[in-house]
Amino acid sequence: MIAVIEANNASYKINLAEPFDVSLPLTGDGHNPIAWYLGQPKISPVTAGDWVGQVSEGSSTNFNNIAFNPHAHGTHTECLGHITKDFYSVNRLLKKFFFTAEVVSIIPEAQNGDFIITQQQVKAALNGKKPEALLIRTLPNTGDKKHKNYSNTNPPYIEEAAATFIRECGIEHLLVDLPSVDREEDGGKLLAHKAFWNVTDVQNVNADARFTATITEMVFVPDTIADGSYILNLQIAPFDNDAAPSKPVLYNLF
Repeated sequence: MIAVIEANNASYKINLAEPFDVSLPLTGDGHNPIAWYLGQPKISPVTAGDWVGQVSEGSSTNFNNIAFNPHAHGTHTECLGHITKDFYSVNRLLKKFFFTAEVVSIIPEAQNGDFIITQQQVKAALNGKKPEALLIRTLPNTGDKKHKNYSNTNPPYIEEAAATFIRECGIEHLLVDLPSVDREEDGGKLLAHKAFWNVTDVQNVNADARFTATITEMVFVPDTIADGSYILNLQIAPFDNDAAPSKPVLYNLF
């Protein structure tokens, strides 16, 4: 099925029958990717006395509870409410869902024991393009990203100057295959988050902060998806929270 999408003041044709899902599913099998020192998410049937909400146990339906944290348990999209004193909901702020997008692959640079995505790397990868959304695939692109426990591993992150450059390019939606755009332990500085959202005061958010911009973390971009230009459909679960589980889907342009 061919659709015409309006994005970034232009029209694009995409084939809705050929989506590329770059999200990681939430599972209860003990092999979910996790971060921030939390355990695995739990999906389990409701029990009430002798009744178990599972067809295999005699119930007429499967009736599960799910316990998870959106920031720690897989692909999620967050708004600037993640770092502000006042409450902001990603479900209220994200009102458009189709965007021009660029997929780039970057090998984080080793610096003082860390691995960092730099401004120079992002600038070279974009090569003058200014999409509405940017997906950064870190290399090597190993399959353990689908199941990794990131806690206490000091994963790669984005330097403040790179986040500022991305913002200044007009990119509204940043997607990464990392648990955070910032260093795992940074003393609460959150420099990349603040730079991307242009938040200079978390107590009283400045008027020029980017309220409609989002960061999506813990995506997985398979090697079968080439670097280049796409249309992104950024789908989120309608949680009234600073972050929500999400399902970013790419479409080829033609």
